[in-house]
Amino acid sequence: MTALDTTLLFLGAAVLGVVAFRMLQLPPMLGYLVVGILVGPHGLGLAQESSVTSELAEFGVVFLMFSIGLEFSLSKLMSMKRAVFGLGMAQVIVTIVVAMLCGLLAASWLPLQFDIGWEASFALGGALAMSSTAIVSKMLAEKQELESPHGRQIISVLLFQDLAVVPLLILVPALASHSTNLAATLAWASGKAALVLFLLFFFGQKLVRGWFRVVVKRRSQELFMLNLLLITLGAAWLTERAGLSLALGAFVAGMLISETEYKRQVEEDIKSFRDVLLGLFFITIGMLLNLRLVAEHGWLVLFLLIGPVLLKFGLIAALTRLFGGSPSVALRTGLGLAQAGEFGFVLLNQAGGLDLIDPLLLQLILASMVLSMLISPLILAKSDAIVLKLSANEWMTQSLALTQSAARTMNTKKHVIIAGFGRSGQSLASLLSEENIDYYALDLDPDRIREAQIAGANVSYGDAARRESLLAAGINRAAALVVTYTNTASALKILRFVHEINPTLPVIVRSHDDTDLDKLRAAGATEVVPELMEGSLMLASHTLVLLGVPLLRVEHKVQTARDERYESLRGFFHGASDINDGPENLQLRLHTVVLGARAKHVGKSLEEINLEELDADVTAIRRGKNRLEPEPGLVLQESDVIVLRGTAESVARAEQRLLK
Repeated sequence: MTALDTTLLFLGAAVLGVVAFRMLQLPPMLGYLVVGILVGPHGLGLAQESSVTSELAEFGVVFLMFSIGLEFSLSKLMSMKRAVFGLGMAQVIVTIVVAMLCGLLAASWLPLQFDIGWEASFALGGALAMSSTAIVSKMLAEKQELESPHGRQIISVLLFQDLAVVPLLILVPALASHSTNLAATLAWASGKAALVLFLLFFFGQKLVRGWFRVVVKRRSQELFMLNLLLITLGAAWLTERAGLSLALGAFVAGMLISETEYKRQVEEDIKSFRDVLLGLFFITIGMLLNLRLVAEHGWLVLFLLIGPVLLKFGLIAALTRLFGGSPSVALRTGLGLAQAGEFGFVLLNQAGGLDLIDPLLLQLILASMVLSMLISPLILAKSDAIVLKLSANEWMTQSLALTQSAARTMNTKKHVIIAGFGRSGQSLASLLSEENIDYYALDLDPDRIREAQIAGANVSYGDAARRESLLAAGINRAAALVVTYTNTASALKILRFVHEINPTLPVIVRSHDDTDLDKLRAAGATEVVPELMEGSLMLASHTLVLLGVPLLRVEHKVQTARDERYESLRGFFHGASDINDGPENLQLRLHTVVLGARAKHVGKSLEEINLEELDADVTAIRRGKNRLEPEPGLVLQESDVIVLRGTAESVARAEQRLLK
């Protein structure tokens, strides 16, 4: 097959796989891995491994690391040096030592009696020490946990693993050839690596900022994109030439750009390259899985899968605890790094080429590593539930947070629950405070919560997508609930719990666009506010006004567009100051009617009155201090306040029917 044939096959299979896994609400990474298994040489045999696909896949990891680098600055990295060079170094060294001991012991009792020398055990230990930067980083980014305590620990360890690949790639062939110049070789490689990193960090920042200014002044999107690719791949090329990994150079380039004002634009431009190439990477990983071999030696593959995963989980969790991490952070860090990694395959392939490892054992280990990467997204997705079961401390911490939340809202009624206290949540809280309306916010960022609480904000740690958090926030006594972040899956969970606990509670949900509007409405959302739609309406209205379109006509068009989406905002109460020209009279308005003792329809139901035939709706009925839902069978009583909605003419006809 030509490179084009292979690429088209991968793209077609990837589209089908991702669509299928999205429909099953599973991570798309699993779709890529399964596609690789099916089309690969050990599956249907439609594609073979080649240097072209391997290089494209490696570029996927490069752009992923570049994106992660954009989230880190040099100062932030320096603040993490204890985790990188403390926890990270300890993890790699201890994992290699333990793996060597296990390998030497296993050689004496494994049924297949593989010949595992200490050199082979060292190579296997190095491969075992690696974790998947691509899978873990992407999952953390999707779950918005890169800045969480365990997210920082995980990224720190992954960074050191990337650094550790360099000496490992030098040591393995040296051990295989019994080289006597090992120290000199390592020193020369380390010197080159240190020099390149020094130049990138301390001279690259000013150079990148200045060069970006030159490029941006040309006002060419094409030039900006070319420059971005040049910097990313150029930094990766430099570190590779110095004996480091391509991914590490890309990470450094991302950090350098994160210090500039072009960070957000770069993030958007690089996203498409990253996701497509990363998908190809996962497909090539799936192609390594030999299903026939797994079937023939299933018990051994299972042992090689479960043993290393549990070993790494235990070691990393223990080391994280030793370095001061809480039990829950230690467990989450262990779960996040328990799987095999991309550079582990590089080390194993090198060891196999040097005849350090028996070919059959090498294939079995490769199969188990692919399977560990295959189950990794599932483990990470269920990490919260796993930690709750394993850690009494985590249970107590969350219980304490819930207790504190419940205590704060114990005497609060008719308040607004704000799910998410980011920029949108904080803006909403400020507006509510100005109107003397109580609110209670839930958020998962401990740093944000601490600073907001010091400033006097009513916010606590809690996941609004958990039933217990909503109960502690006083959902039974709340007046409304607002989901301020754009996560449809989380919003659907919240809506399900609201339906179970307080089905009459109004819920306003923020969404990125109107793609999931119908789904959220069907789940019980009172209103869904698509931010892209609101932004486009504001842009359109300002543009039309600047072009000379009358303001009243612009307002009418904007209101009509909103009416099509926001049911509860259709209509408003008119006053003397409202202008009643032709278009305005066609707009929906709200009007209240109070039923007196002589009203014709007192004692009759809404169904009998049949206001719908007059093109008027009853949106609400107030009876004393109670607000009643306008159900067809509801019988009207004297002094009921009826809120009508319709055009000026239809509302007038409805009022006349009610009162005369």
